[in-house]
Amino acid sequence: MSSVTLTDVQFVLRLLLAVVFIGAGVTHFLPSVQRTMAAMIPPRLRSTGILNPRALVVLTGLCEIAGGLGLLYRPLIVTSGVCLIVFLVAVFPANAFAARHPERFGRIAIPLVPRLLGQALLVALIALAIVPVTSAVAAQL
Repeated sequence: MSSVTLTDVQFVLRLLLAVVFIGAGVTHFLPSVQRTMAAMIPPRLRSTGILNPRALVVLTGLCEIAGGLGLLYRPLIVTSGVCLIVFLVAVFPANAFAARHPERFGRIAIPLVPRLLGQALLVALIALAIVPVTSAVAAQL
């Protein structure tokens, strides 16, 4: 019988998610990625000033990095996970906009249904990684 516990699985999952989100967040600071991501923001959500598209790309990059780091720091695990879930919901309109314009965005324009399923899977993995495990629940698994 395996000695791997749900707590162990959650720890590994948090590490993997942290790497994914920190890595994705860092890419937001590359000029070519910034241009592309700024273009993905739907026209009705664009503004000038402090919340211009490039600033939003930088802000979302910082959110991903902070969320990823938070998954590694015990007191912030649940808060960071919830914030990452909210983040995934908040950026979905940009992904949906890109999906509707594959001629403009090329290979990053993942079709809407696979993109939605991928983000739903990420939400589920985050939820699994952050749900506190009680000893009673762990014993049943």
